[in-house]
Amino acid sequence: MELELQLKQLIIDSLGLEDMSVEDIDTDAPLFGDDGLGLDSVDALELGLAVQKTFGLQLDSEKQNLRNHFENVGTLAAFIRSIKG
Repeated sequence: MELELQLKQLIIDSLGLEDMSVEDIDTDAPLFGDDGLGLDSVDALELGLAVQKTFGLQLDSEKQNLRNHFENVGTLAAFIRSIKG
């Protein structure tokens, strides 16, 4: 659960969502679209870069189907765990 909290804070920090707290972000809520946080494609790029930098990952949207992994905080945490072992 610690990774999920870290990701929520990363979302807040990297996207400048100062008016939100980690408690405001539901682990299973969609990050994109109208149902969840409502992030857009620019946010996706920013978040992807922040994830790469923070966790020392090299993300490849061609090979890794990143859209599915960035669906929500839970799927993103599972993806990072799968890479980091």
